[in-house]
Amino acid sequence: MHSASHTPTLRHLNKVPMVTAIFWLIKMMSTTVGETAADFLSTDLSFGLEGTATVTGALLAAALFAQIRAPRHIPWLYWVSVALFSVFGTLVTDIMTDTLGIPLSASTLGFGLALLCTFAIWYRQERTLSIHAIDSVKRELFYWAAIFVTFAMGTASGDWLAEGLSLGYRNATLLFAAAIAVTALARWVLKANAIACFWVAYVLTRPLGAACGDLLSQPLANGGLGLGTVTTSVVFAIAITGAIAYLSMRSQQPNGQA
Repeated sequence: MHSASHTPTLRHLNKVPMVTAIFWLIKMMSTTVGETAADFLSTDLSFGLEGTATVTGALLAAALFAQIRAPRHIPWLYWVSVALFSVFGTLVTDIMTDTLGIPLSASTLGFGLALLCTFAIWYRQERTLSIHAIDSVKRELFYWAAIFVTFAMGTASGDWLAEGLSLGYRNATLLFAAAIAVTALARWVLKANAIACFWVAYVLTRPLGAACGDLLSQPLANGGLGLGTVTTSVVFAIAITGAIAYLSMRSQQPNGQA
């Protein structure tokens, strides 16, 4: 795996944001919103898993179409697509578990293999998995395919550890946070491959967000903090909106990079 050179032209054409602290912050919050919003729509509003998945899937298709058609990186459009992928990926996993009766361990393994296959085909076709080179429709489709699988797998693995293995939401949150910290140390101290570390961290932020969302929203009797899905979703949605507004303003500046 290699990273493409960071020329001004490539930075202009690249359709995904630069990896900064605010990138990871929004990614974490979007995964938490994906978990709580899916629960709110399907349970609290009684849409049901299939109904919520249908509505979310339609919104995702529209957002993804606009994202791929866009000539450049547009912060709000990119992050709306990520948030919808987060909700949709959660719903796909929940349908597999609650409706089809597929064990969370099997879902985790299946989505893990699907992600490896996605990366293998992507690399075979493009010779790079770098997010600094998402500069064609083909590469962007590979990118979003990988994003979808990471969300679905992250939901399955987070629920499997927290619920299936009775680890609890708090312990699952701490476990995935520690795994991300180890990945960061591997990159910055041991100089591990940047692309590999990015994708490992990207995968881990989804179960971390799922466990964190459940920890905040679930009742005290279930091991959560009892904030509820509505409060948790609204607070994180407001924070995400503010962060995206900041990135959008930066992208409008002459030398701004989102």
